[in-house]
Amino acid sequence: MENIAEIGIIGGSGFYSFLENMKEMKVETPYGAPSDLVATGEIEGRKVAFLPRHGKLHTLPPHMINYRANIWALNSLGVKRIIAPCAVGALQSRYKIGDLVICDQFVDRTRGRKDTYYDGPRAVHVSSADMFCSHMMQLTYDRAKEMDLQIHRGGTAVIIQGPRFSSKAESRWFTSMGWDVVNMTAYPECILAAELALCYMNISLITDYDAGLIGAEGVQPVSAAEVIRAFGKGVDNMKKLIKTVIPLIGKKRTCKCPHSLDEAVVS
Repeated sequence: MENIAEIGIIGGSGFYSFLENMKEMKVETPYGAPSDLVATGEIEGRKVAFLPRHGKLHTLPPHMINYRANIWALNSLGVKRIIAPCAVGALQSRYKIGDLVICDQFVDRTRGRKDTYYDGPRAVHVSSADMFCSHMMQLTYDRAKEMDLQIHRGGTAVIIQGPRFSSKAESRWFTSMGWDVVNMTAYPECILAAELALCYMNISLITDYDAGLIGAEGVQPVSAAEVIRAFGKGVDNMKKLIKTVIPLIGKKRTCKCPHSLDEAVVS
């Protein structure tokens, strides 16, 4: 199935409308089944694969997603670049609902997730210093500014286990550390992509203020219903941005991502 697609999108079901000449296929992996069928098609001549992170009907909570299978499935189709949109809660009051954030760092607060392809006998230690593709981040930021979207270049995402939201105490801790947004899915997607030498970029849509900001300017506690409402309002900007960025991505990778394994293997 090599070279069926070159760019992958992992996100919500609203991205199906992107693809021209769309086909769905079942992809098998050594790690089990991915979240759903993979949709393949084209966006302005570029071959794209789309995988709904939580399943087409949103039946998979964050802690039950088979992240290894998802990334492996896209890679098996020939994907070398992954764009991963998601909803996030803001940890800092300077952000506004509907803003976009291109995260460039993460803090892992998950537990028990299968987060590596290298369980032995070969020892592989991929660097986590800069997990996100610099080329795609800059390209996306520049395009968003041209479109007059409210976007922030750089930010730290705290990835929590889910499916529950943070307590006030946890959220205040995250805020006090200077971290920017909180999410439940960006890890281990980013590290698994690096282990396969893929480019990975996160685009976060702020849908709420996390619990630690309650009381600031009348902020109310986050709820699933509110996240869904806010995501529905802001997702169109995210979709337009991604759709316009894909044709601009160079076919030759000049970033560091293809070399993520160069000095990671212990021989």
